[in-house]
Amino acid sequence: MTIDTVLVASGLSRYYQQGGTELMVLQGLDLRIERGEKLAIIGVSGSGKTTLLNLLGGLDDPDAGSVRVCDRDWSELGATQRAAWRNQHVGFVYQFHHLLGEFSALENVSLPLLIGQCSVADARRRAIAVLERVGLGHRLDHQPSELSGGERQRVAIARALVTEPSLVLMDEPTGNLDPHTAESMLDLLIELNQALDISFVVVTHDPAIAARMDRTVRLVDGVLENLVV
Repeated sequence: MTIDTVLVASGLSRYYQQGGTELMVLQGLDLRIERGEKLAIIGVSGSGKTTLLNLLGGLDDPDAGSVRVCDRDWSELGATQRAAWRNQHVGFVYQFHHLLGEFSALENVSLPLLIGQCSVADARRRAIAVLERVGLGHRLDHQPSELSGGERQRVAIARALVTEPSLVLMDEPTGNLDPHTAESMLDLLIELNQALDISFVVVTHDPAIAARMDRTVRLVDGVLENLVV
């Protein structure tokens, strides 16, 4: 794997037991993500898109195959090592922001840095910088309940980016937003991708998002189909 390759998934398979039946969700799937690349993954509900994201981010283990992120295989890492590698190299943005309600925007964004053993002063400085970058420098001390839906999602994006990861995995990041806010959020993501050279993998049902990625793949019957646009 070259230094410019952020992620390689090889022969990835995942199945679940449903009653007495084995339900295959992913079947020998291969995927490669280069540094700074923006990839959209589309597919019908229940096709395994979220399962795939969880495997790529090392949150779950495949039944067969492997995932390497920045030249480390998730299967080679113990739980503590895996958490540390994920903290350093992978950010997550979900449809729901998953912010800690009792924490301010600044505290929510600082948390990954503090977990990664940054000093409080350095974590605060870096969190303020990224919150300013997403247009929330004036909302540092506000709790999630005091923010709009779009602002909460911007905080979630800032939290995913604050460690300057190699890869950000997103699961329907604009799914809970109105069309105008969703478009603004997409503009922000594209701007950050270009400025920071961080790879994005976005699961989405929104064709507007897919159209602005570098490439789009469709998950069908457990395998990925490349779409030529």
